[in-house]
Amino acid sequence: MLFSIYHMIVSTIAGILGGALLLRFWMQVVRVRPPFAIAQFVFRATDWLVRPLRKVVPGTGGFDWASLLGALLIAALGAAAAYWMMPFFSPRLVLMMTLLHLVSWIVYGFMGLLILEVIFSWVNPNAPLAPFVQALNQPLLRPIRRIIPTLGGLDLSVLVAFLLLQILLQLLNAGFAYLA
Repeated sequence: MLFSIYHMIVSTIAGILGGALLLRFWMQVVRVRPPFAIAQFVFRATDWLVRPLRKVVPGTGGFDWASLLGALLIAALGAAAAYWMMPFFSPRLVLMMTLLHLVSWIVYGFMGLLILEVIFSWVNPNAPLAPFVQALNQPLLRPIRRIIPTLGGLDLSVLVAFLLLQILLQLLNAGFAYLA
């Protein structure tokens, strides 16, 4: 029981920090300016890691590679800290868990952004945060919207994207269970 509490705390801290680093990377990829409160949180939470990493890995091609590398490092540290007490601890397990955590954070981040977009479209499409969330979702939804047109004013692309992300999570979990 104590291990599960420890694991939950480590996973939560790593997930929040890794999610902030991935959001920082994605905001630069999409080239969207975040609202002040979100920018302040993301940059204050991640500057301590991103600034030193930029000296090692400069941004090229318009991408903030230091943020992505930071997310990978946090995933690795989180996996190592969460599983170091297990009797079958190995570097292979840490590597697999690092990749699983990183891809899971990305998928869950997109799922959260899709849910926010749906809520904004139902509750208040003119909310100050709505254009920011829509801009973050646009690269994910654009290819789906090309294939599935709007039906009677109903945009099903968010539902399709959500289902595809769920399938990806199922495949990740099944692949990890097979490798482990």
